[in-house]
Amino acid sequence: MTSDLGKLPEYEIIVGALCLDFVNTLEDRPSPEPVERLQRYPDVLEWAKQAGALTDDQVNSLLDIAADDMGAAAIAVVGFRDLRESMYRIFVAVAWGESPAAADIDTLNAALADALAPSYLVPKGGRFVISWRDDTEALDRVVWPIVRSAVDLLTSDLLDRVTLCSGQTCEWIFLDESRNHSRRWCDMKTCGNQAKARAFYRRSKAQGAN
Repeated sequence: MTSDLGKLPEYEIIVGALCLDFVNTLEDRPSPEPVERLQRYPDVLEWAKQAGALTDDQVNSLLDIAADDMGAAAIAVVGFRDLRESMYRIFVAVAWGESPAAADIDTLNAALADALAPSYLVPKGGRFVISWRDDTEALDRVVWPIVRSAVDLLTSDLLDRVTLCSGQTCEWIFLDESRNHSRRWCDMKTCGNQAKARAFYRRSKAQGAN
């Protein structure tokens, strides 16, 4: 099962917070057929590896655990996607200045409770960080850092920087850390350039009609 990782695509880790990159693993949300990037348990692990949420050793350990019970791994992925959608709705509500649905907060709180039980403090560089036991065989180990990231963001001063991409087919969520809160797109190289190209086309068409 470990060899499956070599066949997986690169993921875009660009928006400034682990939890937001996670909610953006469903692409083209406004379209009739959004693209699901987390199809299988190895997909989730490869995303977490690329995002820096898991080490190679942790990924390989979880792959072995999943290989022993592929049915449980498939069920876990469904739960991850449900958690992701609750988190997405929470952050959309935040971006719009609205109150998140209680059911979505309950879902995140349940995931937080699961993540806190195996967590512990680790001294690092004169400070402390949260880590998790590696001796657990929980398939949901992969989402514990994501849940922690979501809670950290929701309780931080950066919350008012959460916004939605203005791309017509995107709606990714990102942190706008520009000085005057003027960032409009999740990534200038993709959505930003597409918007500029559409604007140029409209201007050229209007000039041609005159």
